[in-house]
Amino acid sequence: MPNRLAHETSPYLLQHADNPVDWWPWSPEAFEEARRRGVPVLLSVGYSSCHWCHVMAHESFEDPAVAALLNEHFVAVKVDREERPDVDAVYMEAVQAATGQGGWPMTVFLTPDAEPFYFGTYFPPEPRHGMPSFGQVLEGVRGAWTDRRDEVGEVAGRIVADLAGRSLAESLPEGDQRPPRPEELHAALMGLTRECDAVHGGFGGAPKFPPSMVLEFLLRHHARTGSAGALEMAGATCAAMARGGIYDQLGGGFARYSVDREWVVPHFEKMLYDNALLCRTYAHLWRATARDGAADGLGDLARRIALETADFMVRELRTDQGGFASALDADSDDGTGRHTEGAYYVWTPEQLRAVLGEKDAEFAATYFGVTEEGTFEEGASVLQLPETHGLVDVDRVASVRERLLAARAERPRPGRDDKVVASWNGLAIAALAETGVYFDRPDLVQAATDAADLLVRVHMDWQARLHRTSRDGTAGANAGVLDDYANVAEGFLALASATGEGVWVEFAGFFLDTVLVQFTAPDGTLYDTAADAERLIRRPQDPTDNATPSGWTAAAGALLSYAALTGSALHRDAAERALGIVTALGGRAPRFIGWGLAVAEAALDGPREVAVVGPPDDPATRALHRAALLGTAPGTVVALGAPGADAAAEVPLLMARPLVDGKPAAYVCRHFTCERPTTDPEELAERLRS
Repeated sequence: MPNRLAHETSPYLLQHADNPVDWWPWSPEAFEEARRRGVPVLLSVGYSSCHWCHVMAHESFEDPAVAALLNEHFVAVKVDREERPDVDAVYMEAVQAATGQGGWPMTVFLTPDAEPFYFGTYFPPEPRHGMPSFGQVLEGVRGAWTDRRDEVGEVAGRIVADLAGRSLAESLPEGDQRPPRPEELHAALMGLTRECDAVHGGFGGAPKFPPSMVLEFLLRHHARTGSAGALEMAGATCAAMARGGIYDQLGGGFARYSVDREWVVPHFEKMLYDNALLCRTYAHLWRATARDGAADGLGDLARRIALETADFMVRELRTDQGGFASALDADSDDGTGRHTEGAYYVWTPEQLRAVLGEKDAEFAATYFGVTEEGTFEEGASVLQLPETHGLVDVDRVASVRERLLAARAERPRPGRDDKVVASWNGLAIAALAETGVYFDRPDLVQAATDAADLLVRVHMDWQARLHRTSRDGTAGANAGVLDDYANVAEGFLALASATGEGVWVEFAGFFLDTVLVQFTAPDGTLYDTAADAERLIRRPQDPTDNATPSGWTAAAGALLSYAALTGSALHRDAAERALGIVTALGGRAPRFIGWGLAVAEAALDGPREVAVVGPPDDPATRALHRAALLGTAPGTVVALGAPGADAAAEVPLLMARPLVDGKPAAYVCRHFTCERPTTDPEELAERLRS
């Protein structure tokens, strides 16, 4: 019989709806039930494409004996971390503080007042590698709760007091909430240089994650300063990832991370946010290198990867309502009824021969690095481009790819988490809008517009407040958090620049006003949850960039761009105050504040403000618009409109911008000073190179 999760919309929660565990969703009623019964709460947090979440569910939550123990002595609460990042953040902070590490599934035991007192992540069904079994953990917690209740309460109280005493404001120099200076951004670059893997690209060792936000900083730093080292680090990392197994060599798109430092074997789940961020990064790498005639073909590679990743998102993640689904699972049926990680993606020489025949299979094995020994499990290989191939038969490569992709499509597909997350769709909108205009793909711009329409129609209420998620065109009950407002605003501003539709600037303004009112403290620091959101044991506040830009740094970037388009000193001041955390952390931990550093580059450069005026169908207007969008100056904002009051009403940057001698013109402003207008796209392009 299904449990309470059967009434939820989250695909992750629905995966547990038929467990024998009597799960509750996160709710006041669950904690009231724990008080009524006088039992502790088991909080289990995960997400639908989490491999070890699936493992623990199969081993423990589907076990009737474990379920009976849980149901009798606990109230079990299941949370999708992607729906409730606030709940996840608060208790993950406690787990990391107590154990020195974290991860998912996250397993936390709470009092009925939601105070944590015992922590862990994955627990096996039997004692293993020094870990107790999950059953032993349950018995131990039950015994402590029954026999030492006062001690448990004291522990929980100390943990909550410790969490409440942590303040990010202490990281900011008193009275010095300012963006980083040039020398501080250079110090961040030097820190990244020390951590860069000069052999394999990327930063640090295994596991190795795609550093999309750090790459954006490096590209912007190169644009502002001409630093060859910054561009070299960005280019080498992008090339290594594009040739590695972390990139899907057949269907496009990136896996979550590489388990090794060489980018060979990925953790196969594919997340919308990774692909949106990396699509934009590769498009910007092309923009930085294509006209420079990179000797190693880096510009051509960047163009291919940006377009293939965009096509992957539209083909595999787009929902019927026009939004983008959250993720594809790492696991799928391997053909024997077992769900195995990577089964959909890996190949053996025998499988190549079955699809391609002997000669083309031999060619494909060499080209993609498929060996008899394999690079993955049971002699299978992850497709990669182990070398920078010289002259190859392009038509033959295309034919091989097409046939392998068609054959792969016949395999059981990985599951898809089809909930639409506002924040990640904002990232996708920005990536698709820019990639579409760079490479003359209006279909991609339309896909971005459709997703933006969905966010307005379904995720936004009449007060311009955002719901974090939707599914099948119905909004979820979860309120948007800071990164939802910030990343949606960022996406809408990029879409406005790409299309010239000023209404997206207006919507972005609504969301950023909410950031100022609901998420900003009097001292200018930012919280992840709104002031009127559900109260947790701690109000989460994390400025560090991890898998995605933090809400804090994403807000700084969107506020800065909006201020440049509208002339709002209020939003500019808020952006500069928010960048104080980058000044504090950039030199110490540049890998974990990459987007903040990228925004700081834009603030230092201006950013440049470009108003393009002219009839929208005039080829001269389009040429100026394209030149503006391809400008490499960090964080350049672009407004496009016909001369007149209507366009200026939506985007104040267009105010009082007439044609020049009856011709379309571009106006470039920076630091409150505007240059003379130009009608020449080449001159405009030159002005927008730092």
